[in-house]
Amino acid sequence: MKTIKYDVIRGADIYRAIHQSRLESWILKGIIKHDEALVRRSGLSGWRKPEELEELRHYFKQKDEEDLKRNKQEIKPISFPKKRIKNILIIDDEEDLCWLLSNILSAKGYNVIVANTISEGTDCLKKSPDLVFLDLKLPDGDGMDLLSKIKKMNSETLVAIISAYGSAERMEEATAKGVCSFIDKPFAEENILKLLSEFSNES
Repeated sequence: MKTIKYDVIRGADIYRAIHQSRLESWILKGIIKHDEALVRRSGLSGWRKPEELEELRHYFKQKDEEDLKRNKQEIKPISFPKKRIKNILIIDDEEDLCWLLSNILSAKGYNVIVANTISEGTDCLKKSPDLVFLDLKLPDGDGMDLLSKIKKMNSETLVAIISAYGSAERMEEATAKGVCSFIDKPFAEENILKLLSEFSNES
């Protein structure tokens, strides 16, 4: 079996002829992080980010999952008092997901508003939703920026992050800004209903 070797640029350091096993180890140990290095190997035209290469992408995903699990154990959840939840805002650019989530919530008697961008979501906040399902990756910006605006407009509005891009660092930042829950994509209906039962004071 042929061993793949890489040249690696990390900051001011250049490592020559690094075996794939060592590069994988560096990724899993957090020595090489997202957006922190460039690699080159035979058959590859020019330099690339290691997380963009198919043979290495899995190791970044594994590292993110391990960090997320560790972070969930370390972060103490903020206690949120139960409240009446009637009006719900979904801010996500995936139309199929919005349709599915909207149907789940509408069937349970909630008033649902859908926005696909930060701009649309900002306008919908004027309707004072009780709960916001917020994606982090939106076409016109970072959902984390909108989170601060939501809390500034009404500190009692509950915000649940629903995203496929939740790293440990992002989760910690969102928790500090008052997020009540995290839901990974893809989600199941029971995940949504469990969240509502946790924070609603209506049976």
